[in-house]
Amino acid sequence: MTSHIKIVAVLTARTGKADALRHLLDGMIAPSRSEPGNLRYDLWTDQAEPDRFVLDELYEDADAVAAHRASPHFQTYLAAINDLAERSAFTLAPAAVA
Repeated sequence: MTSHIKIVAVLTARTGKADALRHLLDGMIAPSRSEPGNLRYDLWTDQAEPDRFVLDELYEDADAVAAHRASPHFQTYLAAINDLAERSAFTLAPAAVA
């Protein structure tokens, strides 16, 4: 079985903060995708709720997740996200993955 780790984060913009949230999330895409150990970093928008975003991330292993969380761009995200959005994040291990 693989040691890949998936993170799914659901972020709903606070009132009047959708544009700022989108800007913050867009700024995470390129640097996150270029990290060693990052296999996927995709941003989705909820079709029914356009101020709700979903991050779909996949990493090779726990070390890659730790490196991502220690990165300057993630630290910038952490400093801003609570003012911009309500969020739920799930860190997942493979159970039955093809």
